Amino acid sequence: MPVYAFIAANLAAISILVFGLYFPRHRRRDMIVAFLAINIGVMGVTYAMTNTDMSLGFGLGIFGVLSIIRLRSTEMDHAEIAYYFTAIALGLLGGFPAMSPAISFTLMAVLLLVIAVGDNPRLFPRTRHQQMVLDQAFPTEEGAAHHLAGLLGADVHRATIRKVDLVNETTVVDVRYTLVPELQAPPAGDDAALAVPSEPAFVAGAAR
Repeated sequence: MPVYAFIAANLAAISILVFGLYFPRHRRRDMIVAFLAINIGVMGVTYAMTNTDMSLGFGLGIFGVLSIIRLRSTEMDHAEIAYYFTAIALGLLGGFPAMSPAISFTLMAVLLLVIAVGDNPRLFPRTRHQQMVLDQAFPTEEGAAHHLAGLLGADVHRATIRKVDLVNETTVVDVRYTLVPELQAPPAGDDAALAVPSEPAFVAGAAR
């Protein structure tokens, strides 16, 4: 199959990845040019290496170094790193015209499918992970988890204490939880919001 078919397949795949999956979900415009550039660059250099005496390991090593520099130059979350390396993988597959077209195109489709499913916002939509600074000192993870459960209105699966400041009475905790609809605070204007609780509630910044 001519090389133009591989180029066209790669362009279609990276377009789906960037404009069909990444940007609608993450809305980070500056990453569009990064994904497109690294994909086309990898594809071009890979194709050049297959037609010259340049060592394939040498070329891949160069892209490995460039990838590390790029990833260290700005803050990227794990999902964006996955998109970044998927763009590289698509470029590699599109730059090997000697590979069987069926295998190459199938692997491209599999990569896109994995990203589409793994980064789908409907996959575990109520699950959250964040780092929080509490205005109380909790020496135990059980105490922090109990406080966070009432504060967030959620089922706390794991609360890992990162730092406890007994002088300023603060706690830095990494928490993973699932939102529970019936435990969420009622919206403003709801009659339930006017009810006086029979017991003190866990409220951020409550007087100690």
